[in-house]
Amino acid sequence: MRALLRILSSVWFDLKVYGKENVPKTGGVLLVANHQSFLDPAVLGVQLQRKASFLAKSELFENPIFGWGIRRCNAFPVRQGEGDVGAVKETIRRLQEGHMLTVFPEGGRSPDGELQPILNGASLVVRKAEVPIVPVIIEGSFKAWSKDMKIWQRHPIRVMFGKPAVVHHMKAKEITAFIDQQLHQLLAELRAKIAQEKRGRE
Repeated sequence: MRALLRILSSVWFDLKVYGKENVPKTGGVLLVANHQSFLDPAVLGVQLQRKASFLAKSELFENPIFGWGIRRCNAFPVRQGEGDVGAVKETIRRLQEGHMLTVFPEGGRSPDGELQPILNGASLVVRKAEVPIVPVIIEGSFKAWSKDMKIWQRHPIRVMFGKPAVVHHMKAKEITAFIDQQLHQLLAELRAKIAQEKRGRE
């Protein structure tokens, strides 16, 4: 499936990924990414060598076929807005066992492609699991398949991984502010890179 997705993402979305070397090769690590589209979990992980686990809203598992598919991709359900203690415990357990896990700390897909306020959930998990975080920015997936579109369309997608950071010694609010700052900084860097590449083609 990963090989097929690599081909499809390259053909349909001209996917380019920067900073893959920043993702630790072993040990528990939490990837914290912005969320523009249904495509984000796939484009984020398709070019990484490590397997990633994902939190997905529980409604997605109600469809037997889709639910089976995302479980095969190491996704597990979380009940949004209900303080899902079981999902939090499962997240911490997987991280402490040395897995790589991805969360979208905005809490849902962006309505306009811009970063939304960062929620505190990721910071609480990091403090308990005591693992590094890696900020990730995805740009272009909103125009490829926004939440208001019935089906995807061709549009270039870029992904950039920031440097890992050890932050579990901070207070929860400080971690949330740090994630927010890192994602905004990474987004500005990626958009500057995209603009530079566009000028180069012209």
